[in-house]
Amino acid sequence: MARRRKGQAVSGWLILDKPEGMTSTRAVGRVRWLYDAVKAGHAGTLDPLATGILPIAFGEATKTVPFAVEGRKAYRFTVRFGAETDTDDTEGKVTETSDRRPTAAEIEAVLPQFTGAISQVPPRYSALKVEGARAYDLARNEEEFELAPRVVTVDRLRLVDLPDPDHGVLEAECGKGTYVRALARDLGRALGCLGHVSALRRTRVGSFTEAEAVTLEEVEAAAQESREAALPLLRPVETALQDLPALNLSSADAARLRQGQAVLLRGRDAPIMTGPVYAVSKGALVALGEVAQGEFRPRRIFNPKG
Repeated sequence: MARRRKGQAVSGWLILDKPEGMTSTRAVGRVRWLYDAVKAGHAGTLDPLATGILPIAFGEATKTVPFAVEGRKAYRFTVRFGAETDTDDTEGKVTETSDRRPTAAEIEAVLPQFTGAISQVPPRYSALKVEGARAYDLARNEEEFELAPRVVTVDRLRLVDLPDPDHGVLEAECGKGTYVRALARDLGRALGCLGHVSALRRTRVGSFTEAEAVTLEEVEAAAQESREAALPLLRPVETALQDLPALNLSSADAARLRQGQAVLLRGRDAPIMTGPVYAVSKGALVALGEVAQGEFRPRRIFNPKG
């Protein structure tokens, strides 16, 4: 006898405005419970200190998580000048201090060093693995280890405010794998004053923005009324695929795709495209795949029932 799966078939994206002090894993667990969902995951971890955009995928939306993770991200963060910590944020212990404080002109003068493709050593307290162990576990145990520098891309980095000599507020737009805590640390070193992140907010992940984000309190309030009342807070599964071209197919071709079969794109109105594409039929998401040599080859099939 088949085991009954726990929870309901819920599909879609919840663009959560994660509160400070909560881990990303805990946030996913909380909203999954509120929706009584079978399956949920997130697109890009936020530190407990951080607030802002945490896209959470339910059900069929989990198949589109890789596309959300690859999207550009935007942050607004505050650097506390004059001290470096072992975690590169306020949760760690101070390892070195400096009496020097930078001017706005000095900060703006070094920002070009941190834009474009740059080499960055991740924070020691990170989820990266070192010989099978998490870096943060090794750091907590005070074990000796080294994290290799990685090339990351920072598209934009600008100073937006210098409220007092000890703090600078910056905004960054960057690609996958960029650590804002490492940016703050390296900026402090370049300025000769040291620094760490004292506040961090993610304002965008791919096509997901603050404008569509909902707070945990809003989700809880809707779910308390009823599970159905919370469903309108979800965005469609294909929301994460907005940067990909869409392919409109007939019902017959959609049926072939759902069987895992490739579909020929023929006729004078056949689209001219190559690479990743998602297919829809009668407004419903059918499959993710690639177009090559005049045919659409499915890679992930979506269940119309969620």
